[in-house]
Amino acid sequence: MKINKIFTREGNTIQALWVGMGSLSSFALAIVSAAILSRYFNKTDYGTYRQILYVYNTLLVIFTAGLPRVFSYFLPRYSIEQGKDIVLKISKMLFVFGLIFSLFLFSFSGIISKLLNNPELSSGLKYFSLIPMFLLPTLGIEGIFSTYKKTIYIAIYNTLSRLLMLLFIVLPVIVFNGTLNHALLGWIIVSFLSFWIAIYFKRIPFKQTESEKTTLSWKEIFSYSLPLVGATIAGIALRSADQFYISRYYGTEVFADYVNGFIEIPFVAMITGTTAMILMPQFSKMIHDKTSVHNITNLWRNALTKSALLIYPMVVFFIFNAKYIIVLLYSAKYSNSYIYFQIAMIVNFFNIIIFAPLLFSMGETRFYMKTQILFAILAWIGGFVIVSTTKSPQIIALYSVSLSIFLVIVFLKKVSSVLDVSISELIPFKKFFSILIHSFIIITTVLLIGNYLLNFKNEHLKFISNFCIYVVLILLTSSWFNNDYLIVIKSLLIKKHND
Repeated sequence: MKINKIFTREGNTIQALWVGMGSLSSFALAIVSAAILSRYFNKTDYGTYRQILYVYNTLLVIFTAGLPRVFSYFLPRYSIEQGKDIVLKISKMLFVFGLIFSLFLFSFSGIISKLLNNPELSSGLKYFSLIPMFLLPTLGIEGIFSTYKKTIYIAIYNTLSRLLMLLFIVLPVIVFNGTLNHALLGWIIVSFLSFWIAIYFKRIPFKQTESEKTTLSWKEIFSYSLPLVGATIAGIALRSADQFYISRYYGTEVFADYVNGFIEIPFVAMITGTTAMILMPQFSKMIHDKTSVHNITNLWRNALTKSALLIYPMVVFFIFNAKYIIVLLYSAKYSNSYIYFQIAMIVNFFNIIIFAPLLFSMGETRFYMKTQILFAILAWIGGFVIVSTTKSPQIIALYSVSLSIFLVIVFLKKVSSVLDVSISELIPFKKFFSILIHSFIIITTVLLIGNYLLNFKNEHLKFISNFCIYVVLILLTSSWFNNDYLIVIKSLLIKKHND
């Protein structure tokens, strides 16, 4: 089967739906896990648990060497027979890197615990150190299935793996009143199971396909992936600077408040991540085939419009109902987290612009890396100045968001320059403003109704009523602003009818 047979003309919506469903289940189960563990652990144990995740996610990019991200770049450019060889080749290397990662965590657990000023972290990391060896080979499934338009398997795999995590990590804590070490032991078991499940799934696109030795060399792979490693390390350094300073200078309990609040809305990351995952193989193919700039920008603007229709109304609602959401998720014990939640959501108005797939497809990985490094340096220097001059962790959060917004603007200007088009040709500003104005009008109306007409005393009931009224009013008045919020559903119905 040749490449042109794989990339038959098919709407992106159905593929995005399956990726989105997988991401939704993954995010939902992750939120449920966090909500349960935050209630059963004391703040010290929960803070230590989140620090372990922080250490793992910070070091993950170094030990994966960017390999999970090469699938969606190289697979569209090779036949499916060679693709089978590429997947096997990279998966073996990921296992080797995972083993090295495990040894590193075990050996340096004491140093890391001292660095983060938490003695409990050392033993936790030693328990956790067995896990990377099994988890790293599971990475890259999204890139494989999005390339071959079998994204339903992404939904199945993500849902299955998260359910197993819920079963083995959270359930023992609830049933046996377990400790942090019980949760980590369950994680070891589920990582071993996930390893074998992922190996099976990675073979699915290549059933009844004879493997053909690929001409793709490790030099080509690493020349693409290593700049991404540098960029991702810098990106993690950029995002982790605030966590480091708050963890070290404000204590474990403040850190627990911070990490529970300073998060993106799961649906936002789900939508942007899904869009990027679907677009990356297509942009790679279009750039490789020298497709016209007009077709590329049309595809990008269409994706941005659909993303904005889903994301902007959601962000506006969550900003004005942040406290209800935090208390609902994590209990009143973490009510202070809502301030960080509001601050973090500001960036969602900007990171809707998914520049990475286009930049990577155009080979601009070095520019991406250099820019991320520059902003990471600014994050650490600025963070140090802030903790040295003020006692407010909220200022660190505001500084982090400001850097993220400015970074988006820099990358947007780069895409504009490389494609030789104006920013107004890339971004549907008129549509963005229309959605925002509509959303702010509706949320103002909802708050007036909720505070003066209904005025429920129970906060959970108030949140539910606000949400229901908001959704109904948004949909009923959508035609006034020419905002078709049901465009994705309509696309699915049309697709189904045509099939």
